[in-house]
Formats: sequence, structure tokens, C-alpha cells
Amino acid sequence: MKVLIIGAAGMIGRKLAERIGADGGIGERAVDELVLADVVEPQAPAGRVGNVKTLAVDISVPGAAKPLVAERPDIIYHLAAIVSGEAEADFAKGYRINLDGTRDLFEAIRAEHEASGYTPRLVFASSIAVFGAPFPDRIPDDFALTPLTSYGTQKAICELLLADYTRRGIFDGLGLRLPTICIRPGKPNKAASGFFSNILREPMAGQEAVLPVGEDVRHYFASPRAAIGFFLHAAALDTANIGPRRNLSLPGLSATVGNEIAALGRIVGERAVKLIRREPDETIMRIVSGWAPDIEARRARELGFQAETSFDEIIRAHLEDELGGTAAV
Repeated sequence: MKVLIIGAAGMIGRKLAERIGADGGIGERAVDELVLADVVEPQAPAGRVGNVKTLAVDISVPGAAKPLVAERPDIIYHLAAIVSGEAEADFAKGYRINLDGTRDLFEAIRAEHEASGYTPRLVFASSIAVFGAPFPDRIPDDFALTPLTSYGTQKAICELLLADYTRRGIFDGLGLRLPTICIRPGKPNKAASGFFSNILREPMAGQEAVLPVGEDVRHYFASPRAAIGFFLHAAALDTANIGPRRNLSLPGLSATVGNEIAALGRIVGERAVKLIRREPDETIMRIVSGWAPDIEARRARELGFQAETSFDEIIRAHLEDELGGTAAV
């Protein structure tokens, strides 16, 4: 089986490639070739996949996706995007990368499908940003898509395209509405949601972090470990009985910023909590107020997707996966 990961230099793409490399396959199917593509050339993971290719490809450039699809991968992971804050700040760039790049990829698959009958499994990284306020206490699976950011709008459009191309038999698509992924390793990025990770990650490393919203802000989370599980499960899932609703709201943890901080104190200690500095940011507060606080995710749970049920679990996953089990403070 051949697997293509577009966006493989990002955090999730890198971890997904490492997991596939370590396992040597997805589910019960062995991976014979792993192709990793991103705007900067990804690093090849160590592991049990003998044939790994790494490519520097910008799929927002017209025609750039065609050579990737011409290799006819069995599974395509489409993770490439610019994040929420950057898409809001640069309107044209957001649409060029998040929408136009996705459409070009879908069209490249359609051309190959019409020429040879090629029909891959395509797993698309969507977002809970496709939803917009006002919200019920818990968003059901049939809640209307009314995004309040450009990023959410771009993802919602791509979800509609994915469903239609799947309906036409061009590919077998699944769109995964990811919760906010926390705790993200590495340095802060331009995502408006970045502070959710920053206020835990930096204090665990003995560094100060800025909190731009109040502790009563409630949001919806899953760990990077859970996210990799989502993508692996989606690739191996039998889609025969899913029907036309191919975009899934995934399981996650509904928690407040205060819940995050309390878990940090329990697991790491009050020295870490004292490194959080309050600095309100009206732009971030406005964006976050339009995001989902809790999601039912009944369909995804019934299909076998799983995530954490407490912030203690999320913090422990970060300690184990990124810090060797021990914080610096």
C-alpha cells in the first residue's frame, strides 16, 4: 500500500509519518511506500517502511498536485493549510492555500480517476472552526455550518467539495473536524488557538506564557496523540455504511482555561502555574468567542474514534511523548 501525506512537515503530519514508520502499516495493511510532501521538504522518519520519499511541493501552485496524484497513492492525507490567525490576517493567502490548493488536489484526483478509474481514500483535516456562534450547550452532529472566520469558511467549503467528489465516486473521502490540538509541541505558531497550548507547554519548560483570555473561556480539545489516532482510524475505517455525510465532528474534551491551569497545578505544580501572565487581547477574545465550546460527536464515537476525557490525561501525554515524562520546573 502506498500512502501520501500532504502537509507532512507540520506537527500532525510529522507525528503521523513517524507513527506509520514505526508501525510499518495502517491497521492490518502494510505500507510499502510513504510519500511526504510539504512546502518545505519533510524529514523521513525511521522505522519499518523501506521506501520513503520526501518532496518540497507547494500545492497552492496550480498543477503542483498532479505529479503527487500520478503516483496513485492508496491513501492521501491532506493536512496542508495555514492556521486560523494567519488566514484571518491575510485573506488572499488563506483562500489561495486552504481552498484553491485543496480544489487543485481534488481536481488532480478527478483527472486520474477519469483516465484510469483511480479512486483513493482521502482523509482531510477540517476543523471545528466550521461552526459559529450562537451555540447550544453541546453541538450536535447536524448543527449548521456558519463559520465566523475566514479559516472556518475555507474549511467548510472544502468539506462540501469533499462530500460532492465522494458522491461522484472520484475518491472515498472523510473530513475530520479536529478539536483544538493541545498540547502542541515546539514553538508558538500563528494560530489564534495557540495560547491554549502555550500556557501549559512553556511553564512546563520553565518559561513564562501569556494568557490573552479569561479563565472562564470554554473550548474543545484533544491531544496530538489522539489526533494521530483519528487519522489512522479514518484510513482503515470501512466507509461502506457511512452514507453521504462524510465530514465528522470528532470526540474531544470540553474544558475551560481554568480547568487547564488547575490540571497543570495538579500534575506539574504551582511553580508552573505562576509562570502564566494575564495579558488580555481583544482580537484573540473575539475570535475565540466564535468557537465551539462542546461537541456531541455521536457519529464519530459510534464509528470508533476516541480521545481523552480529562486535561490530566492531555498533560501526561505531553510529558510522556515530548519531555521524557518529566517537566523542567
